[in-house]
Amino acid sequence: MRSLRSHSLFAALLLCVSLSAREVYFDEVFTDSTLRIDYIFSGTSKPQHIALHALSKTKGWYGRRHHLSEQLLRGNGQLVVLDDASKDTIYQYSFSTLFQEWQATEEATRLERSFDNSYLIPQPKRPVEVVVSLTDIHNRVTSQLCHRIDPRDILIRDRSMDVQTPWRYLWKNGDSSECIDVAIVAEGFTEEQMPDFLAMCDSTVLALMAHEPYKSLMNHFNFVAVMPRSVQNGISIPRKNLWFDTALGAHYDTFYTDRYMTIPSVFRLYDLCTGIPFEHFIILANTTEYGGGGIYNSYTIASAKSPRSKLEVIVHEFGHSFGGLGDEYFYDDMYETWYPSDTEPWEPNLTTLVDFDSKWRDMLPAGTAIPTQPDGRDLTTKVGVYEGGGYQSKGVYRPTQECRMKVNEVKEFCPVCQRAIHRLVEYYTE
Repeated sequence: MRSLRSHSLFAALLLCVSLSAREVYFDEVFTDSTLRIDYIFSGTSKPQHIALHALSKTKGWYGRRHHLSEQLLRGNGQLVVLDDASKDTIYQYSFSTLFQEWQATEEATRLERSFDNSYLIPQPKRPVEVVVSLTDIHNRVTSQLCHRIDPRDILIRDRSMDVQTPWRYLWKNGDSSECIDVAIVAEGFTEEQMPDFLAMCDSTVLALMAHEPYKSLMNHFNFVAVMPRSVQNGISIPRKNLWFDTALGAHYDTFYTDRYMTIPSVFRLYDLCTGIPFEHFIILANTTEYGGGGIYNSYTIASAKSPRSKLEVIVHEFGHSFGGLGDEYFYDDMYETWYPSDTEPWEPNLTTLVDFDSKWRDMLPAGTAIPTQPDGRDLTTKVGVYEGGGYQSKGVYRPTQECRMKVNEVKEFCPVCQRAIHRLVEYYTE
């Protein structure tokens, strides 16, 4: 196992990956099983470290079986699986992490912290090389780990018999090989409160599927309810000195922001969902306190009882965790700029105009000015290039005057966000 931090070496590796990528047929290189890879990311605002923590496997693969060697969105981190013999790319996965968000805080300039993360890949038939990389706001690799995995390794723990958390299908449209599996997980619900949780699951699914493009694509989704029991009900609120013994340990005040709710351990989330069909998570938190969070290809978490949760917060946060969409609002209150003027964001609904051709230029009506001046008409449908987004009022642009990714009061996603989600659904299922 070796850590690679040379930019030139990474560039060479990317070239190798790009040139060797070919269409991969699932049954040629993978079995119908899941390999879970646990990592620990640590560091400060500058140095970063990646360490392999553990490997385990379970029966059944519930992820995509199409476009295996392709990557639709770059994310803030990438995981590439290479056939060890041929060095062909056989699987790619992108993600973002709470660790990288924390690195943009003031605390990260003076303290080193660690965060755990889990990733699932289909179980390979032959030895593979896995390359996991973290990138910064300029899309430059800041840390990378390359390690070999032999599927015959006796230290890969078989957890196929570890399924202990009660679960049930809420909405099933087909086999996991054809549909996207979303697990809705209970947090802060006791045994006696599970009927309430299941009712909230039903309304959550209905609310999410009422929005386009999910509404038109609802037959591409399966939803399962996962029911870990908490010892106490409620969600911890540190600023109020309220701490509860819950299944996932979720709490508000992440990075000292009142409404930002997260979980302290992704390992724990994956442990509780061992053997359950899932690709994406929505965590329903048993609280009326407004708030939540969404991290691309990690999880969505939101208040289950807040009056604004299902129609607004969950839909917005799932736009982050599933759709890879960026926030279109701006307060100019960030400790560090997230979207520098010399770098094109990877999120499909934000641009700095560095590479606008890769975004929604093809959706602009003829004669549209860049930037586009707001006019107060057709707020959610008139596609343009409106300044303000990504927490910055200047230098970052969004597709419409208003959108579901900008303000809670807007009921729909704009055309650009809808197209981005539609493309992701096709990427997973077709």
